[in-house]
Amino acid sequence: MSKINILSLFSGCGGLDLGFEKAGFNIKYANEIDKSIWETYELNHKKTKLIKGDIRSINLSMFEKGEIDGVIGGPPCQSWSAAGSKRGINDERGKLFFDYINVIKELQPKFFVAENVSGMLSTKNKDALDLIIKKLDEANYNISVKLVNASDYGVAQDRKRILFVGFRKDLDIDYEFPKPTTQNPEDKLTLKDVIYDLRKTAKPSLEGNKTNPKAKNNNEYFTGGFSSMFMSRNRVRSWDEQAFTIQASGRQCQLHPDAPKMVKVRQDVYNFDKKHIDKYRRLTIREIARIQGFDDSFEFVYTNLNDGYKMIGNAVPVNLAFELAKSIKKLIR
Repeated sequence: MSKINILSLFSGCGGLDLGFEKAGFNIKYANEIDKSIWETYELNHKKTKLIKGDIRSINLSMFEKGEIDGVIGGPPCQSWSAAGSKRGINDERGKLFFDYINVIKELQPKFFVAENVSGMLSTKNKDALDLIIKKLDEANYNISVKLVNASDYGVAQDRKRILFVGFRKDLDIDYEFPKPTTQNPEDKLTLKDVIYDLRKTAKPSLEGNKTNPKAKNNNEYFTGGFSSMFMSRNRVRSWDEQAFTIQASGRQCQLHPDAPKMVKVRQDVYNFDKKHIDKYRRLTIREIARIQGFDDSFEFVYTNLNDGYKMIGNAVPVNLAFELAKSIKKLIR
């Protein structure tokens, strides 16, 4: 069978891309605007041509007709997030979803995949979501939308995301999302399953949260104080649980499961257990990478640790992407 060529947009470090590669797709092109991610992407995706810069500056005439079989990507989500500005479609970043749609409309690939935060489903964003679905329909696609939790697909993390999958109307494909593989509690991956062996080799960052040369394979953690917002709820999950959603921030990163759960003082105020104060540290970059499904062979390049946390926290969990890609490949074949 000939290669199924993919154009990846808003690629980040390539979690979605890895899942599709694992399923046998060819990530021929990728696009990313953030300079701090370019080196990491190119180091780990050597067969992909990285188009550096804004999605709106891509010259779509560079692609031959029919060259791109699928477009995948996760337009920036901060505008739609419950923890973000909540400005949605009225924010420039929120409008990037329409730039993504414009690429699909012009290239007319067989299918597309778009991933975003669950906040898109909020009542406040209903009109915007309806408009997005209308634009995708007008672009000549049958669309399926579903809210999924990555923990149901072999990921050691509670991470709810909305997925859009569309197939070009002339293909007449009736798409169904993949069935969960780890929906039952006994099947779920836990923190112990994925990061237990890293606990004794973790190193703190250097001053200013610069990378520590003594840390092996990115196993270093962000240091510094914790904000009142961070201390407003428990930030510890136990070894036998899944992680909280991995954040795209070193300062907001959840704490290591060696520490006991935080103690509630009053509403929106939690403290550390004073008897075990030395156990409270943030997860390392390698630990959150493992939780997101990146192999240890995947190398993250940064000087400031926050850049490492950001690129991993914004990624689509690899195994969720893999299960999604498999379900699409069956139909494309």
